[in-house]
Amino acid sequence: MTTLVRGGHRAQHRVVLLGGGYVTLHAYAGLMRHAGRAVRRGDVQVVVISTDDAHSFHGFTGEVLAGLLSYDRTRTPLAEAMPHAHVVLGRATAVDAERRVVRYVLADDEFDPRPGSLSDTHHERVLDYDALVVGTGGREPAATVPGLAEHGFTLRAPGDIAVLTDRVREAAAHRGLRRHTVVVAGGGMAGVEMAAAVADLGGARIRVELVHSGDAILPELRDDQPRLARHAEQELRRLGVRVRLGVRLASVTEDHAYLSDGTSLPARTVIATIGQRPVHVPGLDAHRDPRGRLVTRPDLSVVDGVWAAGDAACVVHPTSGEPVPANALWAIKGGEHVGRTVARSLRGRPARPFAYRGLGQAASFGVGRSISELYGIPFTGWVAWVLRLTFFLRFMPSRRKAAQVVADFARHAAHGRSVPVAAPGEAAVADLASARTA
Repeated sequence: MTTLVRGGHRAQHRVVLLGGGYVTLHAYAGLMRHAGRAVRRGDVQVVVISTDDAHSFHGFTGEVLAGLLSYDRTRTPLAEAMPHAHVVLGRATAVDAERRVVRYVLADDEFDPRPGSLSDTHHERVLDYDALVVGTGGREPAATVPGLAEHGFTLRAPGDIAVLTDRVREAAAHRGLRRHTVVVAGGGMAGVEMAAAVADLGGARIRVELVHSGDAILPELRDDQPRLARHAEQELRRLGVRVRLGVRLASVTEDHAYLSDGTSLPARTVIATIGQRPVHVPGLDAHRDPRGRLVTRPDLSVVDGVWAAGDAACVVHPTSGEPVPANALWAIKGGEHVGRTVARSLRGRPARPFAYRGLGQAASFGVGRSISELYGIPFTGWVAWVLRLTFFLRFMPSRRKAAQVVADFARHAAHGRSVPVAAPGEAAVADLASARTA
């Protein structure tokens, strides 16, 4: 069994956080606010196991694609965001809640690519814990669409956004007679924003096709805020986005997207925003819902000593009794609550129920063009854009990055859009870019 030490002695308590997303960062922040002294003394050790060494802030993905921000602005090293945590670059392979241990492999270790199987058990490590937080999030089910994993792009796969950004910017800069076609699958908030961002950057050089299986885009917004949904449709028309309803993405090849109605679209770039499935860590299987999410109690615990939030969890709204939406805000608030609750548990205090009831949602269609809903009140235009920007800046994990984002937008306002060059940290995805275009 692996024993991590800090300050020359074994901590009295160990908190293990799985994943490097919103849940983990905000659970860490909540824990530090309520048990920071114990962590700094070494009495409580925090261990993060993540497949990525940086946190990706997805709120500004549209601005990155649109050339308003560099990809680097959305990436914060976990060691910077959580300076008092021991960050392990690896993948959790199993949880044993009875023994209170988590098994994992390091990123450099070789393992069988089939989920849950190891090619060499010698590489598997075992870490005991007093409290475990599962914040492994979700991934787009790319395997359900033939060819998507090989030829398309998703928002959550490591490296995809950097490579996709280079692809879109190259197409936008091309001055040939033939337009580059980008197909965006999924008509929710993410899909609408991605379609708008690509169209905003590409102008007449890029044709954007938005494909949605439902009878109207933004179903999560339309029932409660139909005016905002209609405003979003108007913005897409302004940007020249063609919306195809009632069809699904059926398959993807190197240069075509095939739809469920038999339509073939010549497209070298396909972006899938087709929802997500929880990243599955074996163990706790008796506590999963039909979608594979961990079912949580009112305090967000799954079993004693284990908590979950975000896309990996089925969290019930405290008033409606329905599962909460799978978005960043609910993951952030869930993580904050778990961090506080873990701190209370380490002091032997009882847990409190998760009481957050929601704030709102927003989407952007370019600088000064947004829709926002705050506590049920709709906003459009500049007011909505500023509300969205303020909210995102508030929850960015790095104050330094947030200040850089503000400076970038101020520079844009003064001098107009200038497409950022790749940040030094993006060199690591060069091989993936080559594979995408091979």
